[in-house]
Order: sequence, then structure tokens, then C-alpha cells
Amino acid sequence: MFGDIARFLLNTLFTLFGAALLLRAWMQVVRMPPYNPVSNAVMQATNWIVLPLRKILPGGKIDWASILAAFIASAVYVTLMVVLAGIDPTLMLPMLLLVALLTVVKWALNLIIWVTILMALLSWLNPQSPAMPLLYQITAPFLDPLRRILPRLGGIDLSPILLFVIVQVLLMVVTRAAVSMTLFGI
Repeated sequence: MFGDIARFLLNTLFTLFGAALLLRAWMQVVRMPPYNPVSNAVMQATNWIVLPLRKILPGGKIDWASILAAFIASAVYVTLMVVLAGIDPTLMLPMLLLVALLTVVKWALNLIIWVTILMALLSWLNPQSPAMPLLYQITAPFLDPLRRILPRLGGIDLSPILLFVIVQVLLMVVTRAAVSMTLFGI
């Protein structure tokens, strides 16, 4: 029982932190203004690891320091999960790095799902919400290509549903690959 609780807590903590790091990188790509409350919260939660890495990897259009920080967090997470499974992580080092990379991909896909769900719910419940421009800016690069393919049916935008299905399939593939490599879930 302790192992299950520890795995759950580690998964929750590292997934939220990894998502924050990836959101930080994505906000830079879509040129999110840094003064809004969401950007501020993400920056404050992740500055402690990203700012030192910026000295090694200077920023540009892509925030490589945030992506590297997400990979480091993922490697720590995967290593802790392996230790909890009772396996010596040094015996699996190359595989752990690959699983850490897959974990970062999984976090990114989960982030896309949650931001899309939040945007869809707010668009139905409160389209005038101050968070809508922020959510639209973050999801537009994923939804706009799908909007060009899918027709609007009576004013209903089906692109979030299609994006959800695509990302869910990708999550299944990534999770299956990681589980087959480690014999436990990430």
C-alpha cells in the first residue's frame, strides 16, 4: 500500500511540475505576454530550475532550458519509480533515459488534452472569461489546422474533439512503449 501511495504522489507531483515546465516553453513559442497571472505563476514555480539552465542554454524562439528542465525532472521521476519497484537504476540507465524522454512526451500530450478541455468547457460555460484569450492562444496552433479540415456544424466547433481523439491515441502509443520497456507504468 505504501508503494502505491508513493507512486501516486510522485506521479502527481512530477506530472504537474513537468507540465508547468512544458507550458513555460510553449508560452514562449506562442509569445504569451509574461505579465498575465498564469504566465506569472508558471514562471515563479519553475524559475528555480530554468534560470540556472538558461546560463548553459540561452533562450531563443524555443525555450530549451525549460525543455531540458522537463527532461531532468522526468529522469528523476523515472529513476524514483524504478527504485520504488525495487530495481537498481544503474542497471537500466540507457533505457531510463529513453523512458524519461517518453515521459516528457506523455506530459506534453496530457497538457494538450487538459488545456483543450479547459478551453472547450470555458467556451461553452463562460466565453467571456478572461482566461479565454490565453487558452485560445495556447491551443490555436493545434486546433487551427483541424478547423480548416472539419466543417462547423451549426456553429459547433468539433476540432477540440478531434484533437482529443488524436492526442489520446498518441498517449496510448507512448504509454505502451514506456510500459514495454520498463515493465511498469509511467
